[in-house]
Parts: sequence; C-alpha cells; structure tokens
Amino acid sequence: MNTRPPMESPSPTVALSVNFNDDCRHFAVGLNSGFCIFDAETCSLVNTRDFNAGIGLVQMLGASNYLGLVGGGRQPKFAANKLILWNESKSRADLEISALTPVRGAQLSRERIILVLQNSVRVYKFAKPPNLLSAYETANNPGGICCLSSRHIAFPGMTTGQVQLVEIATGSVSIIPAHSSALRAMQFSPDGDLLATSSEMGTLIRVFATSNCARLVELRRGIDPATIFSLAFSPSGTQLACTSDKSTLHIFDVPHPNKKTTLPSSSPSAGRQSSVSPTSPDFPHEDRLIAASSTSDATITPSSTNDGRGKWGILSKIPLMPRMFSDVYSFASAPFEGGPEPQVGGLPMSGSATLGTARPPKGIIGWLSEDTLVVVGGGQDARWEKFAITREATQQEPQQQNGFNGPTPAPSGGQQNETRRVCVRAGWKRYLGSP
Repeated sequence: MNTRPPMESPSPTVALSVNFNDDCRHFAVGLNSGFCIFDAETCSLVNTRDFNAGIGLVQMLGASNYLGLVGGGRQPKFAANKLILWNESKSRADLEISALTPVRGAQLSRERIILVLQNSVRVYKFAKPPNLLSAYETANNPGGICCLSSRHIAFPGMTTGQVQLVEIATGSVSIIPAHSSALRAMQFSPDGDLLATSSEMGTLIRVFATSNCARLVELRRGIDPATIFSLAFSPSGTQLACTSDKSTLHIFDVPHPNKKTTLPSSSPSAGRQSSVSPTSPDFPHEDRLIAASSTSDATITPSSTNDGRGKWGILSKIPLMPRMFSDVYSFASAPFEGGPEPQVGGLPMSGSATLGTARPPKGIIGWLSEDTLVVVGGGQDARWEKFAITREATQQEPQQQNGFNGPTPAPSGGQQNETRRVCVRAGWKRYLGSP
C-alpha cells in the first residue's frame, strides 16, 4: 500500500508584467519567481534574478543597473504597497517607497520617481531617502496609466477621460479633454512632443501636441469596441503602433509638428505642400472624427499610394455618410499572438488586487527602428514577435481621361506599378523556454 503523499508538480513559470526601457533595446519581465531582462532585437536573455517569489512590475531606468520592483502574483516578493528600487549590480534594495494603497505603476528617471496609485500620482525626487515633491489626485486608475518624458508627466485627470499633463520644470498642469470614456492607454513620442491616448472604447486614438495641448489627429483602429493593450511611437515620432484584444497590430502615419510627414495620395493635400490649420476646440463624441490639425508649420508630402485614407473607396466620398467611412485608418496591420489565457490568479483588477493576478499582459510594443518593431506578451505562453514594415508592388489599371484630343493612351504594358507599405512578421519565439 502506497502511503506516500502525492508530489506536487512545480508551478509553471508565468510572465506577470512586460515593460521596455526608454530606448526599447531591452525589455524586463516580472515573473512569478523573480524577473529577467532580454535583448529586444534578438530576444536573448541578458540577466535573470530568482527570488522564488512573484514580481508584478519591473520598470527599468534606462540602461542602468537600477530597477523599480513591485511584488505581485500569488506569492509576492514585496508588499503590494511598496516600490523597491533594486540595484542589480549589488543585488540589494537601495530605496523603498511605501504607500497606503497598492502600487499600480511606476516611472523612473535619473531625477524623478513617479509612483502611480489607484486614485493618485506621487512624484518623488530621486534621492536617499526619496523626497516627495508633489501629489496629484486622479480618476480611478487600476491599470496604473502614466507616462514620462524628459519634460512632462501624463496621467489621468480627476474627471473621466481627461489627461493631466504636468510640466516637470515648472510644475504647471494642463488638462486635456481627451475622451468621453475612461482612459485605457497613453504614450509620449520619443522626443516628448506628442502624446497619444485611447479610451476604454478602443475605437479611436487621439494624438496631441504637448507644447500647447492641441489635438493633431484622430486615428481609427476599428469600428467595434476593443481593449487597447499598447501604444508606441516610432523613433522619429512619425508612426504610431497599436495593439488590442482583437489580436491585430495596427500602424498609422502621424503628423509631427517639427518633421515632414507622409500622407497618402488620396488626401486633398496630395501633390502639394501645405501647412495644417489649428484644430477646433469643440469636444466631439467618441465616434466622431476631427480632421488632422496642427498649430505648427509641419510640411506634408504625398506618398505613392493610398495608405490609411480612403479605406472604404467611393463610400468615403458620398455626402452625409457616417464619419467612420472617411476616417484615417492604419496604413498596415498584421496579426499577433494575443492568446486567450485565463487570469493568473482568477481575480478581477480592483482597488485591493495585487499586481499580476489579473489577465497577463499581451501586445506590448517596442520599436527597434523606423521599419522594425517587436510585440511581447506575458502569461504562460509568453511570446516575442518581430515585425517589419516593407513595400510590396501593386498593379492598377490606368485611368483613361477624355479630352479635346481623345482618350489618353495607356502606357506600355497596360498597367501602372505602384507600391504600398505592409507589415509582415519576421520571426517569433517563446522566450520563457516552453517547448
């Protein structure tokens, strides 16, 4: 008779969080057993730390040895209300910041530590001990939405759908009425000149200039509501990538206030250079489109094909049609592995829930160059996927135009060769070593 107790199978490794550093050369993964850091371009392991306990958030400070850690998962390493500044070179915690409520997010720079709580954001001076500089109340923010640039901090306002934009040097606060429903994601461009936002509706992405809070453009992800996973600008800030629970990666052109922007040839500006006029101050409904606008002297140049505009063809030119038929859509898209994974701990995200116990992260975007980006997901089936933006040839029948001298002759061959940008998956890998 076998009286030995059954042996418990070891729990599988689960990625609880995924975050890129500021230049997207590396990404850090919080595990149910510690954390690890990978090279973003090759997905090769750079560093790992085994705590035999969960890390629900890992935030890198550039390429330095400092990491912001928050405990998470079913067996967290640290208390949920503490942010630990970990010195990996010395294998120790150098700083600790405690709050009265669970930490929802963090942002790090060499001068500031941003602590994101459920209903507030606290800004500390990077010192030992950390010195609280300012605190801001926010709307309910269980996702820890906050982003940091060299000049600004952005996070939800006290009113649903609003963004608080704080100038770091002066502390002045600007309020941006970004959406009519609660915010879901936001991100600065690498130079900090642009801010992209999306709401819980997930149909529209709005891009604002941080210099004057003017809305530059609205981009339509789709018609059906979706949960936005990630927003990320390309290194130049002229392209924006988006992922959602529809398991599709979308890439848009974005007008940058200080750089030349390529617009599709079907736009009214095609074939000429023009300046974009200021946007209307009126706040539209979530599903309306406000034309692309800017208060700068950005220059527009045409591209060779229809990229993002005119998605619905002749329907977009019929008067009184719904605005979705004339909206600006992505110029390229590709499927990524979203994975219908269950919640890690079986608990919905609430005010008292621990990080890493809700649905694992999926679709986190990092740009490697202007034409290469990676999408990383968490959970048990944690994947790294690389995508490339390339051009492919298209063939269109030439248009015959009648004039005083008769129809225009077609070029030899009878067809016109053009190119369009497409997004293709260039490789993928299960980075946790699963078969």
